Amino acid sequence: MSKTLIRGAKVLGGEPQDVLIDGGVIAEVGTGLSADGVETVVEAEGKVLLPGLVDLHTHLREPGREDSETVLTGTQAAASGGYTNVFAMANTFPVADTAGVVEQVYRLGQEHGYCDVQPIGAVTVGLEGEKLAELGAMHESAAGVTVFSDDGKCVHDAVIMRRALEYVKAFGGVVAQHAQEPRLTEGAQMNEGTVSAELGLGGWPAVAEESIIARDVLLAEHVGSRVHICHLSTAGSVEIVRWAKSRGIDVTAEVTPHHLLLTDELVRSYNPVYKVNPPLRTEKDVMALREALADGTIDIVATDHAPHPHEDKDCEWAAAAMGMVGLETALSVVQQTMVETGLLDWAGVADRMSVKPAEIGQAKGHGRPVSAGEPANLVLVDADYRGDVDPAGFASRSRNTPYEGRELPGRVTHTWLRGKATLADGKLA
Repeated sequence: MSKTLIRGAKVLGGEPQDVLIDGGVIAEVGTGLSADGVETVVEAEGKVLLPGLVDLHTHLREPGREDSETVLTGTQAAASGGYTNVFAMANTFPVADTAGVVEQVYRLGQEHGYCDVQPIGAVTVGLEGEKLAELGAMHESAAGVTVFSDDGKCVHDAVIMRRALEYVKAFGGVVAQHAQEPRLTEGAQMNEGTVSAELGLGGWPAVAEESIIARDVLLAEHVGSRVHICHLSTAGSVEIVRWAKSRGIDVTAEVTPHHLLLTDELVRSYNPVYKVNPPLRTEKDVMALREALADGTIDIVATDHAPHPHEDKDCEWAAAAMGMVGLETALSVVQQTMVETGLLDWAGVADRMSVKPAEIGQAKGHGRPVSAGEPANLVLVDADYRGDVDPAGFASRSRNTPYEGRELPGRVTHTWLRGKATLADGKLA
């Protein structure tokens, strides 16, 4: 593999440095590095260099819903957004609840090569919440599954959840819970509050999320196992996780970019692009989520990239599918909500979007320091760029973004996966 010299990049937002990539690893980091024998020189003055991003919560839809996304288009979207590793959720058709299905997804990721794909295994057979799936077999498969989730549905039965936590403890796995008490959200269309009352839409109460989180952190404490909370969205959930961590419970949590920026006030437009699970919450919740991400109560940012075909979103609100695409805009939203507000610096962004998600998911070779001898999984960001979001240019097969026409800062210009450029000058390699 050829050599690449990244010249003058601000590593983690710090002082400009040169980074030499030789083969699949970082050979040298310093100033004034020689370009002798280098095939590709990337002039990176003023740009920020980070470890490749890791997304613990992506929906790639394959197998079964290739009209929404495929492993190829989803990983191309990931590379475009600066990701070198994504964890693919299990709610495919068929469900990824067996070794055979997770191995299929894993091998498709290897075949396409735009980023590493780590399948997430279902907790229960068919996501039905009644019987544990083949957790051990999925872990022992070629995919080496370490994260299990019924995302899209909550593991609502406390006995099943306890058994899952006990089972994955044996091999150091983690259960990622979609916290939604189903009885409290029947017919729910948006966040329960002033806006839902005014619009006459079924309300989705915060307690539906908070009650499951409270139950599950106590179960994790009882079992002595790890639990991860998917797409945490309320101020009350923050307080429960903060309490659990102070008690020494092994819990981690994620927040999505859209929950860091958007509020339920947008639903007044009745535009189904804003329909998502969990729903957009209030300004108070948004501010609490930002503070919690800054202080470490919330560990990571995860996209919950949820692609849908045009016909599933271009319809009346009640009939529309829930979800938003997010891989190609995540870093820009985090820059706007966390960096430009002074809540995080770029080293903090690297921690929340690369280092910690890699640790939680045990993504080997990812989330590593930008230093000599480490795998060359990197992303280069033009943080000074500002532009309107145009979904027509997305690599994702779907276009259901809530940011169309909105100005966002930052633009990923290059992504490297083990030294190979998957994105160069803003174009897929």
